[in-house]
Amino acid sequence: MASSTTDAGSIHDLTVKDAKGNDVDLSIYKGKVLLIVNVASQCGLTDSNYTELTQLYEKYKDKDFEILAFPCNQFAGQEPGSNEEIVQFACTRFKAEYPIFDKVDVNGENVAPVYKFLKSSKGGFFGEGIKWNFTKFLVDKDGKVVDRYAPTTSPLSIEKDIKKLLGLS
Repeated sequence: MASSTTDAGSIHDLTVKDAKGNDVDLSIYKGKVLLIVNVASQCGLTDSNYTELTQLYEKYKDKDFEILAFPCNQFAGQEPGSNEEIVQFACTRFKAEYPIFDKVDVNGENVAPVYKFLKSSKGGFFGEGIKWNFTKFLVDKDGKVVDRYAPTTSPLSIEKDIKKLLGLS
């Protein structure tokens, strides 16, 4: 990884891998509000979350809003597919147009640096650990984590917070 989380002042200081294994410098998202989500294709929360994420994206993608989806298989093996299968599933079934990245660990010793940063910025009900699929982090245009939402929080219920950060409320 390009940088460790200890010297990351914002999400923009990090580099992640896309679903094809290419490096993506998150500084390309400077000036955009981000919703970062750990996704899974075989979870009870999959249909509602992917459907609402697509609705949010459609509504705000032209207004400096981006969703960053990070597949994760750490919760009951609910994301067993390859990156290619995951992207095809999300794009075909849910018309996802937002970026879907390389499958990552969000907890444990192999936690992805981006999740180390997110969790150290906003701990949750269970401390820093991610509880389940579809935990959501809202990041402002400067790359600072503003809020963290539970897996059961409907993406559409976050819309008011997104609008506020976009200056649309």
